[in-house]
Amino acid sequence: MAGRGRIRAADIALVRERSRIDEVVGEHLQLKRAGGGSLKGLCPFHDEKSPSFHVTPGRGLYHCFGCGVGGDVIRFVQEIDHLSFTEAVELLAGRANVELHYEDDGGRPTGAPDRSQAGQRARLVAANTAAAVFYAEQLGSPEAAPARQFLADRGFDRQVAVDFGCGFAPGGWDTLTRHLRGQGFTQQELVTAGLAKESSRGTLIDRFHRRLVWPIKDITGDVIGFGARKLMDDDQGPKYLNTPETPLYKKSSVLYGIDRAKRDIARRHQAVVVEGYTDVMACHLAGVTTAVASCGTAFGAEHISVLRRLLMDQDEFRGEVIYTFDGDAAGQAAAMKTFAEDQRFVGQTFVAVEPDGRDPCELRQAHGDAAVRDLVGRRTPLIAFVLKTTLAGYDLDTVEGRVAALEKTAPLVAQIKDHALRPAYARQLAGMIGNTDETEVLERVRRLTGDTGGPPARVRARTPQKSPDDVAVEVEREALKAVLQSPELAGPSFDAIPVEAYTDPDYAAVAAAVAAAGGAAATRVTGPAWLDEIAAHCTRESATALLTALAVEPMRSVGEADAGYVNAVLARLEEMHTVRQVAALKGRLQRMNPVEAGDEYMKAFGQLMALEQQAISLRKRAMGGLNA
Repeated sequence: MAGRGRIRAADIALVRERSRIDEVVGEHLQLKRAGGGSLKGLCPFHDEKSPSFHVTPGRGLYHCFGCGVGGDVIRFVQEIDHLSFTEAVELLAGRANVELHYEDDGGRPTGAPDRSQAGQRARLVAANTAAAVFYAEQLGSPEAAPARQFLADRGFDRQVAVDFGCGFAPGGWDTLTRHLRGQGFTQQELVTAGLAKESSRGTLIDRFHRRLVWPIKDITGDVIGFGARKLMDDDQGPKYLNTPETPLYKKSSVLYGIDRAKRDIARRHQAVVVEGYTDVMACHLAGVTTAVASCGTAFGAEHISVLRRLLMDQDEFRGEVIYTFDGDAAGQAAAMKTFAEDQRFVGQTFVAVEPDGRDPCELRQAHGDAAVRDLVGRRTPLIAFVLKTTLAGYDLDTVEGRVAALEKTAPLVAQIKDHALRPAYARQLAGMIGNTDETEVLERVRRLTGDTGGPPARVRARTPQKSPDDVAVEVEREALKAVLQSPELAGPSFDAIPVEAYTDPDYAAVAAAVAAAGGAAATRVTGPAWLDEIAAHCTRESATALLTALAVEPMRSVGEADAGYVNAVLARLEEMHTVRQVAALKGRLQRMNPVEAGDEYMKAFGQLMALEQQAISLRKRAMGGLNA
C-alpha cells in the first residue's frame, strides 16, 4: 500500500461518485447503447468478435459476459493499468480533483503519503512527464539547432513542435539524469522508466543523447516513453531509438498518436496506420486526424486489438483501417505481411500508396495538406493490392506462369474474411491472370474454403459450419416453400422482396413468376391451382421443374408453415439482400474520392448508414424463428 496509511472510506466513495465509469472505460474502447440504460463494446481483457462487454453508468458497474470480468470504476482501472487498489484510487482522485485523506487502522489521520512512496505507475509516469518537459525546454537551446532544422525541413514550425511535445535530448552523459535526480526521482526509478541506464563503469547515464525526441503517450494521455531520431553523423546508434520495454511501455501494443486520434477513430469508424512519427504529425496537420503509428516494432496483433476496440469492429457495424506503405519493395513486403494479420479485423482494410513512393510527410512537403487527404481518399482494398503485388512476380504470358500464379493467389482469396467478397475477387483474379476460366478460379477457392457443393439444402441444413452461400440457398428455398404452400402467410412481406434478393437463378425465376402471377397477397387460389398459375408465368424450364418439390417439401420449422416462422424466413432473406447492398455500396464508396465527390460521397455514406440500420432491424426480426 502506498503512503503511511489507508485512504479514508468517504474519499473512496467520493472518487467513485465523481469518476463516471462510461467516461473512464470510453477512453479505452468505443461504447454503443445496448438498451436498458446499458452500453456495450468489445472487451479490452480478451479477444472477441462481437461485443459482450457491458457498462451500466447508472449503477457504476461493468461486466463482460464473454470472460466474466466485472466490477466498479476502480476495479476497471486496476485491471486495465495493472495497479493496486490504492494506486487506482489515487489515479482517479487526481483526475477528479478529489483530495485524499489517509488514516491508520484506528481511523486517526496520518497525513499525505511521502512522494517517494507513491505507487510505481504514478512515479514512472511522473518521471516520464518531467523528462518530456525537460526535453521540450531543451529544443530551444543552441545545441538543438539540428533538431529544429530537421523539423523545419519537414514543414513543422515551432508551434507544431510545441503542440506535439517535440524535444531535444542534450549531450553530456547524464544531463537528464542529474535533472531528474534533483527533482527527487531515484536511480532505480529512472532505470525502470527507461530514461537512464548503467554504463560499463556502473554509473548512471542518459539513454538518449543529442537526438530529436517525441514523447509517446498511452491512450489516456500519460507519457510512457520516447522515440528519438539520430541527428549527428558521429552518432553510432540506430536511426531511431525507442524506450525499452518497461512496466509502462509495451512496444507490441503502443501506438504513437493514439491519444490524439482515439475520439475521431471512434467517431469516423476509421483508423489510418502510418509508419513514423513525422507521418502522424503530417496527417493530423492535414486533417487526417485518425492517424497512428507503431513504435519501434511492426504493426501487429496487439495493435490491432487496440484499434478494434475503438472502431467497435464487429459484424453489425464495420469500420475501415487504411495502411500507408512506401511504394518500394519494402513497402510491398510490409503490405504482404500485414495481410496475414489483417484477417483479425472484421471491418474492411485498405492500402494507400503514393505512386512516387512518398510517405505522408514527404507528400505534404511536396504538395500540401490536400495531397495527404487525397492519398487516404484514393485508398485501395488491401486484398486487391496484395493480389496485384503477388501476380507481378509471374510471367502471365505463359501457361506455366498463369498456373503458378493461380496456385499462389487462390489461397489469398480464400483467406478473405468477408465471405460475400470471395466470389467477386475470384472473378477479378481470373481477369488479372488472363486466359483463365472464372469457373476454375471459383472452384479452386471453394475447395480451399471447404465449400465443395455437397448434398442438397435439406441435408446441408443439418451439417455444421455451413458457408454463407449454403445459408442463402436454404433461406431462399424456405421462402419459396412458404409462398407456394401458404401464400396467405407469405402475403405482402414476400411480395415486397425484390427478385434480386435471390442468388440462385432458378429460385429467382420462381419468385419472378409469383410476381408475374399477381403476387402472393392478391391470389385467391391455393394448392395445385396456385402452382398452375405460377408455372404459367415461369420462363425458366429448370425452375418450373422445381415447383412440385417446393410445394410438398416440409418447412424446416415444425413440418408445416406458421406465421412466426414465415415472417422470420422472409426477414432473413431481405436482411441478406440488404447486406449485399451494403457491400456493393461500400465498394462504390471505396472507389470514390471523398474530397472530389463531395455531396455525392456524403449522400452515399448516408445511404450506407441507413442500409446498415435496416440490416440490423431485419436481423432482429429474423431471430424470432429462424435457425439457419
